[in-house]
Amino acid sequence: MAETHHESGPGGDIDLSQFYQIFFEEAGENLDLMEQMLLNLNLETADDEELNGIFRCAHSVKGGAATFGFTDVAELTHKMESLLDRLRRHELQPTSVMVDVLLESADASRGLLARHQGGDESEAPSTADLVRRISMLAAGEGGVAAVASPVPAPAVVSAPVVSEASAAVAEGVRHLEIRIGPLERIEQADDIQELFRDIPGLGEIKPLPSERPDIRVFAVETASSDEDLLDLFAFHVSREHIAIKSAKTVTVQEPGYGLFDGAEGSLAPVAASYADDPPPGAPLAPLPGYGFFDGAPGAPSASGVAVAGAADAKLVVKGAPKPTATNAVTQPEAATIRVAISKVDQLINLVGELVITQAMLAQNSRALDPAVYQQLLTGLADLDRNTRDLQESVMSIRMIPMSIVFSRFPRMLRDLAGKLGKKVDFVTQGEATELDKGLVEKITDPLTHLVRNSCDHGVEMPEERLAAGKPETGTITLSASHQGGSIVIEVRDDGRGLSREKILAKARERGLDVSDQMSDAEVWQLIFAPGFSTAAVVTDVSGRGVGMDVVKRNIAALNGTVEIDSAEGYGMKVSVRLPLTLAIMDGMSVGVGDEVYILPLSSVVESFQVKADSVSTVGQGSQLVKVRDEYMPVIELEKVFQVPRFNQEKSSDIMVVVEADGSRVVLLVDELLGQQQVVVKNLESNYRKVPNVSGATILGDGKVALILDTAALVRRSRH
Repeated sequence: MAETHHESGPGGDIDLSQFYQIFFEEAGENLDLMEQMLLNLNLETADDEELNGIFRCAHSVKGGAATFGFTDVAELTHKMESLLDRLRRHELQPTSVMVDVLLESADASRGLLARHQGGDESEAPSTADLVRRISMLAAGEGGVAAVASPVPAPAVVSAPVVSEASAAVAEGVRHLEIRIGPLERIEQADDIQELFRDIPGLGEIKPLPSERPDIRVFAVETASSDEDLLDLFAFHVSREHIAIKSAKTVTVQEPGYGLFDGAEGSLAPVAASYADDPPPGAPLAPLPGYGFFDGAPGAPSASGVAVAGAADAKLVVKGAPKPTATNAVTQPEAATIRVAISKVDQLINLVGELVITQAMLAQNSRALDPAVYQQLLTGLADLDRNTRDLQESVMSIRMIPMSIVFSRFPRMLRDLAGKLGKKVDFVTQGEATELDKGLVEKITDPLTHLVRNSCDHGVEMPEERLAAGKPETGTITLSASHQGGSIVIEVRDDGRGLSREKILAKARERGLDVSDQMSDAEVWQLIFAPGFSTAAVVTDVSGRGVGMDVVKRNIAALNGTVEIDSAEGYGMKVSVRLPLTLAIMDGMSVGVGDEVYILPLSSVVESFQVKADSVSTVGQGSQLVKVRDEYMPVIELEKVFQVPRFNQEKSSDIMVVVEADGSRVVLLVDELLGQQQVVVKNLESNYRKVPNVSGATILGDGKVALILDTAALVRRSRH
């Protein structure tokens, strides 16, 4: 396990390990956000807000890593921060080389964090090469030329009040005294000193004696303007807690906060302006009326406007009004809370049990006389409604937007297209569409393969596209939308599409039973056969024929389907249809003998009663039934599950048409029992994998009913 670190405070040692999980989650979010902003960065017109945002992400990760003692992560992100700082100060022009190095560094940081999170104590991969490359780029080497004259970046927050004399200082080394405080953490002052060590040309800084432990004073030699310094320091200390003084001038932030003289028990405000430097060790003279704090600690001053200064330096400070009930500053409430996924799963399981209990009560109350038990039946009806509302609310907690999945593809496509020498635009649609978290985790790998496949096999090389009259940059589109009770995810590209002739030729070569009369949809389904590939050249990206069959198998395991539509020369589309959640589903219950089975309602097409003589028997005992000029295979559930028949006169005469994988079959059952929502229980984890069964549920009378795997039954009919 990772080493546990402690931090001393007024209340004794604090065990920081309790905050590890929050740090790892926030660090991951910051690295993801930084990657997204780097990928969207326009190198020609990068603005300050974008560069500052990327810098803040690196800074947040560095600060947290240093706090928890993860020095390898802190060192790497510290170097990233130095390069990003020069970029946001416009001392360097961003280039694609810098973006590549920063993306590599973000990946390396993720790897290091994963090791710390997992308690891996083996020797970590070296980041020395990354650190060296970042340092070279930050120094203007490695083919990156520094901008001749630094352009100060505009302030991220509202501009401070700056004296006229200070504003006039543009060049030349200046000797300043900088006071910072009151500090929430002493480390904030250390961060300021680190900036001078890490940013070339910023200047020199030396600590001076301070009258209070929460106020730090520094002597600084720098050529940077006050505004530059304030903008730089603001990432570590609030701007209103910084005062910069020179022999003739001073810069003071907006009033209402803190610098104090050393008189114990008297929090009189300190001076903010001098005509000349005071003698060494002399206390700063007070500036009357300036609203730092003139009462008890933590009590804001009621001071108004104050003007002070010497003959050759002007300073105007606007006073802060006394907080009232109407204008008091309040902290914004948190919009989200972090909850362990295990707690959410437990809540969903409990609601599932509640749904089962409610169904039992509803079934047992059907025989009650409404006139006698009116109040009880009314209460049960309310329970039914409230249970459904609660169930929907709880299920929505697990629903997360598809943007979580989509966000990982821009980086992957950028690297893959660069490796293949292709130009690709990536477009996403329906990012706000929500899907169950459990499904999101399982669908990511299949989608990754489909997107990689589109880039490798679908989109042509730039010269090939131009020769075909297409723009040299291909487009891959990833979209998500709700359709009924399902979610449909599509991967589209405008590449070369599938070749019907090539696929049929390859299928014949592998001995598959195919014919020229097959529909396009049936031909496209052939590419999901194990080991099937029409790639002319095997690459390390794809083309080995391993993947598409796995994609289909993984999606089928989620009760989903895959469909392909293609036009040769124009592109192809792969549509993945999934249920919104795996926890609760709409089902149709059917009876066979004394057994009850559940069919996923999304798979049911229709049902009808049929006479025994309308079923035709063909070779090897297979049965077919004609439904509106279409012959469909018949599957007798009685035989599939070997259901004992106690009433020999009874026979299955009801047929239910179900659809999966683009094919339809007819299931022969005794009776239709109705439609209902069922809580899906995983049979494999509680018992074992059962052929043709995807799960189980508990009925209202307490019996267990099997949920049928319609895709497996369709595959059974083909064999």
